[in-house]
Amino acid sequence: MIRCERRAELEIETPHLCATVRTEGYVSGIKSRSFVDKRTGATDLGSGLHIMDFLLVPGWGDGAPNRISDGNVPKHIVEGPQICTRARRLDYEVIRGEAFLAVRQWFTFTHVVEGFQAGSRWEQTLLFLPDTRYMLSCERITCVNSADCLFYRIDMPGHLHHKGGDTFTRIYLSYQGYIESSEFLTDFPPDDGFLYQRKKDDIPDRIIRAYEQRKADGTSVWLAGMTLDPADVYEAWCHQRGYVCFIQELHGRKVTAGDTIGAAYVVGYFDSVDEMNAVYDQYRGVRSIAVDENGYTLLDRVEEADGI
Repeated sequence: MIRCERRAELEIETPHLCATVRTEGYVSGIKSRSFVDKRTGATDLGSGLHIMDFLLVPGWGDGAPNRISDGNVPKHIVEGPQICTRARRLDYEVIRGEAFLAVRQWFTFTHVVEGFQAGSRWEQTLLFLPDTRYMLSCERITCVNSADCLFYRIDMPGHLHHKGGDTFTRIYLSYQGYIESSEFLTDFPPDDGFLYQRKKDDIPDRIIRAYEQRKADGTSVWLAGMTLDPADVYEAWCHQRGYVCFIQELHGRKVTAGDTIGAAYVVGYFDSVDEMNAVYDQYRGVRSIAVDENGYTLLDRVEEADGI
């Protein structure tokens, strides 16, 4: 059974997980420190999970880059505001089925740069199942602008807060390998280490980004975010800027007004990288989730928005 209490926040509990979804304040995804693995007591260690920012295109635009925050990879925002910090409130619905619970929330961008029009629509679905230590999630964005290369930014799985590596032992990036916590003691920009940029002829088999927590009894657990179609990832950061920044950017291709873009994910707890790989392969190629009270379907395409 999956429980959902609607208070100021949506409090969700499955047999294996607890999670909170905020629809006001700092919004999108899962609330910081609320994603609890019942088996181990572990929780997320950052600012939330599957958090949404804004839409971007290549080039610096009119703004001066922040070297530590953004490195020397030219890009700028074309549609906003940043949803997590400035949307302030999201419309949402809770969909409950026989063996699942889904939260769907959405927002229409209102701020644009010159040459673009406001009105692109973002929609996120979080899907909770009764028998897993992870959730499935996705987003889709219906674009009202055309661009030669449009991408959007999320946190995946979510930023990792620490002081001198005290909260985690190591990071695993499927396209990089294992990275010890000692690599994140001083700040460095995203293009100075562990940066992933999509190459047309060299798409990895999987995109998995995870960090390991060591429990007091000596056991460990991994919190992972998996993008289920590796070709959807345009760029992915894993750098230190007071915390480990897990920004990920998606699509990075031409769009025409009216196009719908997006991606799908697994976010949750695992005992090993082998277990992550097995779950990834179970869902490999999923790009969106269709859901109503009659059930849900995992799709290998991004469906057009249904005009909520």
